[in-house]
Amino acid sequence: MGQVVYLHFFSYNQHRFWAFTQMQRAHAGLQDCKGLQFYKMLGTGAGAGFSLRPDFSTYALLSVWDSEDDKKQAFSNSSVLRSFFDRSATQRIYALRPIHTHGKWSGQSPFVVQEPLGDKPIGVITRATLNPSRLIDFWRHVPQASQAIKEAKGVGFFKGIGEWPFVQQATFSVWESAEAIRTFAYVSQAHASIVKKTRERKWYKEDMFNRFEVLSEEKTPLT
Repeated sequence: MGQVVYLHFFSYNQHRFWAFTQMQRAHAGLQDCKGLQFYKMLGTGAGAGFSLRPDFSTYALLSVWDSEDDKKQAFSNSSVLRSFFDRSATQRIYALRPIHTHGKWSGQSPFVVQEPLGDKPIGVITRATLNPSRLIDFWRHVPQASQAIKEAKGVGFFKGIGEWPFVQQATFSVWESAEAIRTFAYVSQAHASIVKKTRERKWYKEDMFNRFEVLSEEKTPLT
């Protein structure tokens, strides 16, 4: 099967301070996981899309593995990964198949594009490192972008994610089809305006756009 990609969202009722500390403390344990090609520990935003307001109840882990077997072994054996499940109240888990990628993430191209299977929901990750000199201008336009995706047809889930507040931001969204994404991209005047301003005003120091087939979505509340 080759490379596999997962995006986990962990939501906490208790242990929120512990979850916050794992943004740094978890690295040592994750780096020891066999077959883990690339990963990002991510905070989340409280609003739609990019958000200045953090959601301290929810954190995300993006992971790229050599194989499904490596992923399963790591989640069974790694004390760090098990602790995320043990301490979180709910999880939302996406298995993703990369079908398009453009740009860099921390100077890397982590996703290996695979042939689409077809007839699957589409997940989109957009991320950017912002130019420090453009921060105020960018954040002034965020409400317009957030409202656009909130009103979009065909989007089932969206959440702001990011490595560092204010400067390294991303969004994850799930769409019912590729056609729904195209409609949003080319029909939404608000979205088109933001894309144009992104280029003209050079908001991004580094950016990346990724499209995935969503192989599965799992919601697992703990009781």
